[in-house]
Amino acid sequence: HGAGFTYAGIGPDYRVLLRSARKKAQAYELTHGESMPIRRLATEVANLMQEFTQSGGVRPFGVSLLLVGKDHDGFHVIQVDPSGIYFPWKATAIGKGMSNAKTFLEKRYSSEWELEDAIHTAVSVLKAQFEGELTEKNYELGVCREGGEFTVLSEEHLKDYLREVE
Repeated sequence: HGAGFTYAGIGPDYRVLLRSARKKAQAYELTHGESMPIRRLATEVANLMQEFTQSGGVRPFGVSLLLVGKDHDGFHVIQVDPSGIYFPWKATAIGKGMSNAKTFLEKRYSSEWELEDAIHTAVSVLKAQFEGELTEKNYELGVCREGGEFTVLSEEHLKDYLREVE
């Protein structure tokens, strides 16, 4: 199964956490012969982030994360804050403009959504919150599919979705 991460905050901190998550996921797969459950992966990352809030001589990570994926328990969207607290969501946003984006999602979210509905809503949220012109060159969108694989959509797909939400 695949998992996808995105972040809001300090890029180098994100890369440190992503590298740690990859190592932990690989070690789990070698030991157990299956992919690490998404909630377990979130817990591992959150524990590392929390550890840095209490340790002397190091600063806390300056990043919030969104972790998405599918495992044997279904689809997951999990937010991990710099303090090490993590929350499961059906739909959420992090970063600049997150309050407005969350309000937008609360009004539009439906448990009956198909993948295309979710993508259109995500693009609409990004477009509403983006300062300047949103183009296929200045955003990325990742998708976790039914089989569990996580992929980043091509610029051509992004361009098509932008046209569809206008």
